[in-house]
Amino acid sequence: MSLPVPSSDALAASHALSHLIAAEISRNDGAISFARYMELALYAPDLGYYSGGSAKLGKDGDFTTAPELTPLFGSAVAQAAAAIIAQSAPQILEFGAGTGKLAFDILTEMAVAGVAIERYFIVELSGELRARQQEKLRDFPQVVWLDEFPDAFDGVVVGNEVLDAMPVHLITRHPEGWQELQVTVRDGRFDYLEAPAGPELLAQIALQIPEHDSLPVGYVTEVHGVACGFMATLARMLRNGRANAAFLFDYGFPAHEYYLGQRATGTLMCHYRHHSHPDPFYYPGLQDITAHVDFTAMALAAQEAGAEVLAYLNQAGFLIGAGAGDLLLRTDPSDAMRYLPQAKALQKLLSPAEMGELFKVLVIGKNVVLPDAITAHDRSHRL
Repeated sequence: MSLPVPSSDALAASHALSHLIAAEISRNDGAISFARYMELALYAPDLGYYSGGSAKLGKDGDFTTAPELTPLFGSAVAQAAAAIIAQSAPQILEFGAGTGKLAFDILTEMAVAGVAIERYFIVELSGELRARQQEKLRDFPQVVWLDEFPDAFDGVVVGNEVLDAMPVHLITRHPEGWQELQVTVRDGRFDYLEAPAGPELLAQIALQIPEHDSLPVGYVTEVHGVACGFMATLARMLRNGRANAAFLFDYGFPAHEYYLGQRATGTLMCHYRHHSHPDPFYYPGLQDITAHVDFTAMALAAQEAGAEVLAYLNQAGFLIGAGAGDLLLRTDPSDAMRYLPQAKALQKLLSPAEMGELFKVLVIGKNVVLPDAITAHDRSHRL
């Protein structure tokens, strides 16, 4: 692959992580699950992609998220959140807050709208990102960092591109059934090793993948057990509260669109310096590894743990329903220098050819009513 060459320090960190992963493989009879490999590559202390010190977001990082493109995204989320807070409590909890840009834009919009937020909690696993957030949000004393979700919560939960970075198991269809793609070391390099899928993995396959026995031989896909577990934990927190809603933004599909013939090689993708490629073994710790989200599996996990699915819609529908167009018009269109960059960024968020259709919004919670302008775009029936 023709990708930018890492610095010597970055290479040294990647080699150290590779040795750590190889040692774990050796201790486990020569193979580990891909989910464990992905967990180490992303979250190993001090060396993993999210726990190390490399820049991840923005023009100097590996990818750009919606909040980094325009403050209109955070302002629109704030408008939707304000409608929930009016029925609940003046609290927001964000999981995986990136650079802190989304929190900054939400809190700024809330101040403009006259909505007092008593606490803005952030659950962040990356020490490097937490430091960036603390600098970005230094003027907002209501921001508090947590290491884990509380047992119960009232208010609004926000998660932008959180589910896609959770470890997945890889599986492939054989004539005799499903095999797990594990990770081994072969000729000094990480490689896949096929092994029979265990009972727990087979149960998750049966639960998650419709008509899994009819998929063709050679089909490769992901199993999202970790993300399902996260959704169950989130749902229990909401269930234990009085009134709340969680807005989860990510790219993915409902199950009947996820497991199609054209996705016979799965959805796993890596991001390095704004280049996308499919090799998860390229410089471990220096690149993001993601998989598209199975929103049907996420919704079912939340329901089974006691939360209600309030809506499922594409990002374009959500942002339009939350008033993003009106927010754009706060900038005078005759002021081309200010208006045109914002209009271009919003178009990227709304366009079906860009982020408007691929990115979805799953809303779960209890005892609150979403604004009619948002539920008008609801596609829950497609889950």
